[in-house]
Amino acid sequence: MRFKYAITIIALAATLSACAETGQQKQQAGSVVGGVLGGVLGSNVGSGKGKTAGTIIGVLLGAVMGGEIGKSMDKVDRMYAERTTQKALETEPSGQTSTWSNPDSGHSGSVTPIRTYRNDAGVNCREFETTVYIGGKEETATGTACRQSDGTWKIQQ
Repeated sequence: MRFKYAITIIALAATLSACAETGQQKQQAGSVVGGVLGGVLGSNVGSGKGKTAGTIIGVLLGAVMGGEIGKSMDKVDRMYAERTTQKALETEPSGQTSTWSNPDSGHSGSVTPIRTYRNDAGVNCREFETTVYIGGKEETATGTACRQSDGTWKIQQ
């Protein structure tokens, strides 16, 4: 179950970072980013042949999920999602949900910080849950983001 959540967060991260304009470009960008991040996460599973299998599965699942969500979310959706995520992580208390909605596409989502802590390097980090609604389908994932020196929050792998 944890692996499913990791792959879902990969797909959501891919949609936030893809800057392509056309549907095909968005899908390709989502697939590439999702595949790369899926491979990175998958490589941390098991050892030996299990690690290789984890990497392959991570790449494939990340590419498929990143591509599907990437082709569905447009540039404005990603802007709303990213702004809401940054604001929620920066200003909202744990348990407080922030939402976004794109009136043009009908897509929407939410971000809820779950827990705030300092990592081993003394950096502020927050666990969060994010949900995206696209075409009547709901995707929910959990993740962790840490505050960067420029004040932005970066999703951790």
